[in-house]
Amino acid sequence: MKIICVGRNYADHAKELKNEVPTEPVIFMKPKNALLQNNHPFYYPEFTDNLHYECELVLRISKNGKHIQEKFADKYYDQIGIGIDFTARDLQDKQKQKGLPWEIAKAFDNSAVVGQFMPITPELDKKDINFCLYKNKEIVQQGNTKDLLFSFDFLVSYISRYFTLNIGDLVFTGTPAGVGPVEIGDSLEAFIENDSMLEFMIK
Repeated sequence: MKIICVGRNYADHAKELKNEVPTEPVIFMKPKNALLQNNHPFYYPEFTDNLHYECELVLRISKNGKHIQEKFADKYYDQIGIGIDFTARDLQDKQKQKGLPWEIAKAFDNSAVVGQFMPITPELDKKDINFCLYKNKEIVQQGNTKDLLFSFDFLVSYISRYFTLNIGDLVFTGTPAGVGPVEIGDSLEAFIENDSMLEFMIK
């Protein structure tokens, strides 16, 4: 199982981090040991002083595929969930300044927190899904898939040009504006529409 992440897929988020709005998807990977599930607590790592949450919708791949045409891409994922792409922002900034890869800031253990998944039904309008994140019972991020730069189907097709997609792979589809820091003792809760899909503590 692999975790494939999409960066800068909402224009407002790219702008808030002073990044250019991309003309094609920005892709990076996280290893299997980055996955944290079942509402287990997240333990603040000792190597960062500026850990940021990034709330994202997550697709679960349901069919093996390579070089998938966009018009068939919706046949390759069948569930949607919500997750947190944790980022050690201080490490990321240092690596970017040096022109170096920034996996140590993005792909560390437990950096991909995933909640429950729900089936993607014909009634679900994938181009109009609301989602949000609360920190300590206050809303800090909210997004809607109508603002995606690259749609779910385009992403699955694009990713499959470079990486064979396998059953069980997860695709983090990008975060909207509003990312920010967490501290020990914080509680996070994420929603798709009105359904609470993820809730855990920072320890």
